[in-house]
Amino acid sequence: MKDINLRVEKAETANIEALVSLRLAYLTEDHGHLDEDVATTIQRDLPKYFQKHLNEDLLAYVVRDAGEIAACAFLLIIEKPMSPAFLSGKTGTVLNVYTKPEHRGKGYAHCIMDAMLSDARRRGLASIELKSTDDGYGLYKAVGFVDDHSKYHLMKWTNP
Repeated sequence: MKDINLRVEKAETANIEALVSLRLAYLTEDHGHLDEDVATTIQRDLPKYFQKHLNEDLLAYVVRDAGEIAACAFLLIIEKPMSPAFLSGKTGTVLNVYTKPEHRGKGYAHCIMDAMLSDARRRGLASIELKSTDDGYGLYKAVGFVDDHSKYHLMKWTNP
């Protein structure tokens, strides 16, 4: 159930430790057990990333429960050369929508997504993309995301 009085905040640099912890928890749930070297590298290097990007081209939205950050979502803002699909040149990618297991079912992710989309409108983002798990699909549909059917194929290159 969504709590309409819930307060969504933008994370600050003082919250980096909590954001790293939430990112690791999200990645562990998403990928299964993380290799110890991978987890150690993320734990070591992610604070530097947040220090550089937080509230610049990365916005982190959080909800607190009893003072502790219980849920978060990241919005990566990208400015591209303009096109008919994004006249402002500004687009976004949603990452790391995560609620700690003990806080699930309280509507935190829904409130975060509402706040994020409201902020995206104010910032003039032309569109926002995300990749959804089956578990998150209903939430994203509820806040206005639609399946993207395109003549383009989603492809990826990975550095060997």
